[in-house]
Amino acid sequence: MRTLRILLADDHPMFRQGVRGVVESADGMEVVGEAASGDEAVRLALELRPDVVLMDIRMPGLNGIEAATRIKAMDGDIQILVLTMFKDDASVITAMKSGAKGYILKDADKEDILRAIRAVASGEAIFSGDVANMMIEFATKPLSRVDKFPELTYREKEVLILLAEGLSNSDISGRLELSLKTVSNYISNILNKLQVTDRTEAIRKVKNTEQPE
Repeated sequence: MRTLRILLADDHPMFRQGVRGVVESADGMEVVGEAASGDEAVRLALELRPDVVLMDIRMPGLNGIEAATRIKAMDGDIQILVLTMFKDDASVITAMKSGAKGYILKDADKEDILRAIRAVASGEAIFSGDVANMMIEFATKPLSRVDKFPELTYREKEVLILLAEGLSNSDISGRLELSLKTVSNYISNILNKLQVTDRTEAIRKVKNTEQPE
């Protein structure tokens, strides 16, 4: 049986160590490298050509979504499995659009993680239970809230969705691990791109996209 070659991409050393232990406890798998940032994940993926990259979303420099997009553009045979703590709409949908084959949460059991790695390596799509339910719900909507605003960047879409959920700037700052100034800048960009005057109008525009045309 061919040994699956795994690249870990997560900015928390202790978490990488734990996942390495899980992977290396399984037959037919080996960790060939570790990346602590999105930029490093792209570089190592190109250098090592792993079968699967276990990719976190929140990382310094390039985030996991941007890194996954670049990796898939460079080598479509490298499979991406997102392993994260975030299960909001924007993160899940944009991860799938980046070319990721799977999306599981960090609190998944050891066997679930190993099963997900094997599934993704064989070309199958796999999701955590909560994420799968979200995907089904999203697919039944006439139009995705995220897809309605192609002029926004990934991060701007994240901020807009959180705005629509009623989070304050401070809440968004904590959720996305951004400074308040950075959040304020993103909101200004969103207002300009959507051609609205304030956050209330931006939120109304998001809510309106949930209605069938």
